[in-house]
Amino acid sequence: MRGATRYAVSAAAYLIATFVFIVPFAFIVLTAVKDQRQSSVLDFSWPTEFHVWDNLVEVITTRNWMVVTAFINSTILTVSSVALLVVFSAMVGFVLQRRKSPWNGLINFLILAGLMMPPAVVPTIWLMQGIGLFGKLYGLVLIEVAYHLSFCVLLYRAFIATIPRELDEAAIIDGAGPLGVFFRIVLPLLWPVTATVIVVQSVAIFNDFVNPLYYLPGNKNATIQLTLYNFQSQYQTAYNLLFMNIVLITIPPLLVFLFFNRQIIAGMTAGSVKG
Repeated sequence: MRGATRYAVSAAAYLIATFVFIVPFAFIVLTAVKDQRQSSVLDFSWPTEFHVWDNLVEVITTRNWMVVTAFINSTILTVSSVALLVVFSAMVGFVLQRRKSPWNGLINFLILAGLMMPPAVVPTIWLMQGIGLFGKLYGLVLIEVAYHLSFCVLLYRAFIATIPRELDEAAIIDGAGPLGVFFRIVLPLLWPVTATVIVVQSVAIFNDFVNPLYYLPGNKNATIQLTLYNFQSQYQTAYNLLFMNIVLITIPPLLVFLFFNRQIIAGMTAGSVKG
C-alpha cells in the first residue's frame, strides 16, 4: 500500500513538473521558430514553416549586434560579481562564526535586514551619481554584490560551523597568520557551499532585469535581459524574434542547472547539521 501511494505521489509530481516547466518551454521554442505572422497568434500550434536560422540571424544582428555586446556585458557582470561575493561572504561568514565579539549581534541584524528590506532605488541612484558610478558596469557589480551578500554570508556561516576549530588552531601553531588560515585551510574546505553560491548567484545575476534597467542606462551597457526590448514597440511586437531571444537567454542558466544540480543540493544542505 505504501509503495502504491509513493508511486502515485511521484507520478503526480512528475506530471505537475511537466506542465509547469516543460510545456512553457516547448511553447517558447515553437513560437521562436515560426514566422512573424503565425507567431502573432500566440497559440500552441505546430509551425507551418521552420524559420530557425532566419530568426536566429536577425536576433543576433539587430541593432549592430547588440545581443553579442549584451552577452559580453552580462558575462563580465556575472563573473565579477560572483567572484567578489565568494571572497567577501566567505570572509565575513568565517569571522562571524570564529570570532565572538560584542558587535556580532549588530552585524547579524544588518545581515538579516539586508534580506528583508527592499532596495531603495531612488536614493541608490542619487548616491551612485554623487560618487560617479551611475551608468558604469563596475558600479552595477557593486550593486549586485550588495544585494546578494546577505544570503551568501548566511550560507557560508552555516557551513563554517561544521568545520572543526582544531584545524584553525593547528594552522596557527604551524605559523600561519589569519589570512593564511582562511585562504589555505578554510577556503578549500568550503567548496560545496562555494559551488552553490557560484551557481545560484550566477543564474540570478545573469537573469537580472531590474537592476541593469535602473542603474545601467545606455545601449553600450545593455545586458542580455534588456535585449528583450529590441523586438517590442508600442504598436507591434515580433513575437518570433522575441521568443528566439528568450531561448538564447535561457540556454546558459539551463545548462548550469543541468550540470551542477547535485552541487547545488549538496551545498544548500551541507551546513544544516552541525558535526
